Parts: sequence; structure tokens; C-alpha cells
Amino acid sequence: MSDGVKMTTLGLVAALVPAGLVASWGSAAGTRLKESQGKPSPVSTAAVSEDSYCTPQLKAVVRRVASACGLLSSAGGARGCQPMVAQKVAALSGGDFNALFRPLAKRAHILQFDQDKAELDEAGQALADQAWSDQRGASFFFVVARASPEGEAAHNTALSRDRAQAVLKHLEEKFNDPDLEKQVGLLWLGEDFAQLNEEFCGWSRSHEACTHADLNRSAFVAWIDCAI
Repeated sequence: MSDGVKMTTLGLVAALVPAGLVASWGSAAGTRLKESQGKPSPVSTAAVSEDSYCTPQLKAVVRRVASACGLLSSAGGARGCQPMVAQKVAALSGGDFNALFRPLAKRAHILQFDQDKAELDEAGQALADQAWSDQRGASFFFVVARASPEGEAAHNTALSRDRAQAVLKHLEEKFNDPDLEKQVGLLWLGEDFAQLNEEFCGWSRSHEACTHADLNRSAFVAWIDCAI
């Protein structure tokens, strides 16, 4: 082969390789675009892992809660959801709602409060700090507060709201994280929805007492690292 032919051949190869790469990249980008259409955007840009507990049902609940309870709001602020809103958003029975979180047993924590109180004691603060520090790239930090059925239902709704907000306030003061309001989702369930049973006594808790009432004077906290 003459030198002229060799040079022409090399020139053609050099021209075709970039063109082929561009075509490949364009095809891959088109595929990603089609796959992404119709899917909601993640709340933050943190790396998200797909742990085994990320079932389609849990993802659907996380997505609905994130949208309805403030995490997807451009205004931010971790507004939270009250009992009837949370029940409607979850679209599940209380038992089924709690069952979604069983696979989180080794990662979630239950911050317990004294009767008719919404102050997070030292043990609760320490456990909240431990939970927050265990982010591992997750995007959502759920705080699901409850009240035991003592007293009027309306009072218990307000009490569970105050407990959820006490956890948020502690995290804000302790960590001063500018992304925190975009990551924390609050649900307050009062005594109306998804009460915990003694099955949860084996979970990480801030108090030793574990009657039905003790369990539900609480705020369940956990990072959820499911891509939604």
C-alpha cells in the first residue's frame, strides 16, 4: 500500500471514530431521556442507593409523602403532614404502613417522650444525633411522630406535631446543615393512624419502658435511601 493510500485510510479512521462516539453518546442520552420521562426528580443530589427494603410500595409512599409533606416544595421548610393527610397520602392501612418500615429495623430509631410532653430529653437527643449521622448518601430523613391514646384526640394530634417539630428543631440547632430543610420530612399521626405495637420493642429506642403507650409517645426517625 502506498504512503498516500495509508494516509487517506488513517484520515478516514480518525474522522469516523469521533463520529461513532458522538452517535453512541447521543443514542445513550436518548435512551436515558426516554427512561427519565414521567419520573419525578429526586429531592437532592446526594448519592442514592437501592437497598433491599426499597420495595415499590415503600417508594410509592416515600414519593407521595415527599410531595405532600413539603420535601418537593421549592419553598422548603419541612412543613409536615398531619394524621388525616398522612393517611390519605400513604393510601394504606395503619398496619400496612408500619409494615413497610420493618426492613429498616437495624437503621431506624424510636425517640420516646414522657407522657404529655414534647421535649426531647438527653437520651432522645443522643439517638437523634446517631440517626442523623448515619446518612450514608440517603436523601430523605423521615420523622414520624405519634401520641398514645391518652386524653383528647385533638390534643394528641397537636402533641405529636410538637414532638416531630422538637426533633427538627434539635437537628437544626445541633448540625446547622443548610440542606436539612430539604431532607427532613415530618409526619405527625396523633393517636389516629399507624400506632406501633410491641413488635417494635426490639428496635433501637431511647427509653427502656416498652408498653403500647410508651412506644407511641414517640418519634420514629430514619434515613430512607430509595431513588424515587
